[in-house]
Amino acid sequence: MDWLKKHYEKLILAVVLVVAAIAVAAVPVLISQTRAQLEEQRNNIVRRPIRPLPPLDLTPMETVVQRLDTPLHADFGRPHYLFNPVQWQRAADGRLIKLARGTEIGPEAAVVTEIRPLHLILTFDSIGPVLDGQPSGYLIGVENEAAARPADRRKRQTFVRLNEKKEDLFTLREVQGPPADPEALILELGDTGERVTLTREKPFRRVEGYLADVRYDPEKRTFNNLRVGDRMTLAGEEYIVVAITQNEVVVSHRLTGKKYTIRMRSEG
Repeated sequence: MDWLKKHYEKLILAVVLVVAAIAVAAVPVLISQTRAQLEEQRNNIVRRPIRPLPPLDLTPMETVVQRLDTPLHADFGRPHYLFNPVQWQRAADGRLIKLARGTEIGPEAAVVTEIRPLHLILTFDSIGPVLDGQPSGYLIGVENEAAARPADRRKRQTFVRLNEKKEDLFTLREVQGPPADPEALILELGDTGERVTLTREKPFRRVEGYLADVRYDPEKRTFNNLRVGDRMTLAGEEYIVVAITQNEVVVSHRLTGKKYTIRMRSEG
């Protein structure tokens, strides 16, 4: 016991030194183990299998894009009066006309009451002087009801021989029957190349245009025998007839060029 009392400090120091030596010897092992653990953790994070991302749901965005592509149809025209206060206009006879829809005056208030066709008419009128059984030619009547100039609408006659072209209108291609007394003439039209048969009893007729009658009730006026190019005044504005078909008339505002269609409507 006396020895322990004298040397216990040395024993404690020796134990401490032994423990320190063991600790120093264990440091490399601990470092190696720590590195292995860190590497394992790293591999678990870096090399773990990657699952594909789920498909994106673009439905909300596509719906927004579709809404943006679809124009907003906001009708502020008549008969909505938010930006269109009701107007009144005095007619030529002094009456006040309420413009509730905007179609009470102008071309929208006009109606077509009648449309008549205009024809190109070719007639076999007579035979020219006959010499030795052969006629010198044939007299053809030409009437173009749709001609622009009134003077050109009257019937005129032209003398034509076989295979002779007349004014780009037609060419006489064939004489059927005896030349001095033919049953029919075969004409080739210059604009279409169509061949038509012409006899004394049956002329050739083709629609070349139309003539229209228009009624305008707001001013109690009628415009009869309108042709393409004619002008008419509606509600103080001038309009030009630019086209006529079997059931409608198309007019153009003289200043703006805006076109309006006036349709056929029965008198009843």
